[in-house]
Amino acid sequence: MAIKKLKPDTPSQRYMSVSTFEEITVDKPYKKLTTPIKKTGGRNNAGRITSRRRGGGHKRRYRIIDFKRNKFDIQGEVLTIEYDPNRTSRIALINYEDNEKRYILAPDGIKVGNKIISSRDKDASLPFDIGNAMPLYKIPEGMLVHNIELKIGKGGQMSRSAGSYARIMAKENGNVTLRLPSGEVRMVNEKCLATIGIVGNKSHENIKIGKAGRSRWLGRRPKVRGVAMNPVDHPHGGGEGRTSGGRHPVSPWGTPAKGYKTRKKNKQSNKFIVKRRK
Repeated sequence: MAIKKLKPDTPSQRYMSVSTFEEITVDKPYKKLTTPIKKTGGRNNAGRITSRRRGGGHKRRYRIIDFKRNKFDIQGEVLTIEYDPNRTSRIALINYEDNEKRYILAPDGIKVGNKIISSRDKDASLPFDIGNAMPLYKIPEGMLVHNIELKIGKGGQMSRSAGSYARIMAKENGNVTLRLPSGEVRMVNEKCLATIGIVGNKSHENIKIGKAGRSRWLGRRPKVRGVAMNPVDHPHGGGEGRTSGGRHPVSPWGTPAKGYKTRKKNKQSNKFIVKRRK
């Protein structure tokens, strides 16, 4: 999971860095667990752009990931660690004792040949090894977890990107308090599943894209500044000479861009948030 800096053979390569991919064990995915992805270019069913700056990019197949970890009380073995173009983390192919194969998010430190298991049984005593999934009430305070459910049985929704984790802070009244990567502290039902450990590929955040073309490979198109547009296109547009806005930064639709809270005040899940993110 190290990062490699390139020789500055061209100006763009002077600051560019890439992953060494040293943890990857195979080149191609297990095809039965992949499905085609149809690209939209950011357009809806009417052909109108609804998500700006999308389009192009390398062709991909989607890897079907087991976020639910609902293969209970059956041990699995890690067959491969693979690259997934659809997410920042690596994925691991697991072969269970009944010969079913599934992909999971690869935790940091997992190796080919490691054994993992998932259980909801309140009487089962599982080891707290990385990759094992169990309800939050079984996991000791202070431990780091990822792929955390918000609703029982729905599958992991929190802490799924590369290097992310949540720390178990306290347990009371059927809820477990978690400190999330954003700094937010929130309560989650103690029966929700979580996976032990940190999501792998921690060094992803240090990668420098280096050149515009590399963003295009990822399907990201150029970003045009609002101040470079006409008044009809953006609130910052227009003006004589090099005018740089003249008002507080806003989105093209007038929403303040810096520090403005857009979360609904009466959202139901607000009652579970102990401390808001910074």
